Amino acid sequence: MRILLAEDELDLNDILTQKLSSEGYSVDSCLDGEEAMDCLDVAQYDVVILDIMMPKADGYAVLRKIRDGGSTTPVLFLTARDAVSDRVQGLDAGANDYVIKPFSLEELMARVRALTRTKHGNTGNLLTAADLTMDIASHTVNRAGKRVELSAKEYQLLEYLLHNKGIVLSREKIENHIWNFDYEGGTNVVDVYISYLRKKIDSGHEVRLIRTVRGAGYTLKED
Repeated sequence: MRILLAEDELDLNDILTQKLSSEGYSVDSCLDGEEAMDCLDVAQYDVVILDIMMPKADGYAVLRKIRDGGSTTPVLFLTARDAVSDRVQGLDAGANDYVIKPFSLEELMARVRALTRTKHGNTGNLLTAADLTMDIASHTVNRAGKRVELSAKEYQLLEYLLHNKGIVLSREKIENHIWNFDYEGGTNVVDVYISYLRKKIDSGHEVRLIRTVRGAGYTLKED
């Protein structure tokens, strides 16, 4: 899942970026609201985390841009403003959640997971396809009851395929969703990681879940 983080406190921004990345998210981090708006113009996100008081454009301005454009992307406000009126204002403006500083990193991660579940219409942390299961809370994957060890990028790719089960995803869409703006790899990165994933998920199984749709991209199907 790809996350946009806009937080002007540099140390906190670094901590959150590291934590989100360690949890398997692809993160684009910004230090002001104007840069966040620029990111929103060129990428799609599963969750947007916004500080309210930021230079150049505050969190409310960024949120307005998101909602005025018709996007339903979940937005979480991260702020030191703890008055009830502030929380009401943020939620009424279109935010989905509101976390007050200081906060627990583990609680924030749980709230992010809850927002991604909402976005994709899931009620729990378990994603399934045939005999494949992924627990997004524990970051574990099993196929036919056996544990499958994945790298961070392999896990992100599989999660994206599971969230879009049965939908054909183009290489461009996959690359834009899984890799952030810092990526400087080769043009065939999606094909390479699909190959890695197939060896770990489908090798040795009669039913192949990851399919190639010639000229269109890839999909994960159960039948």
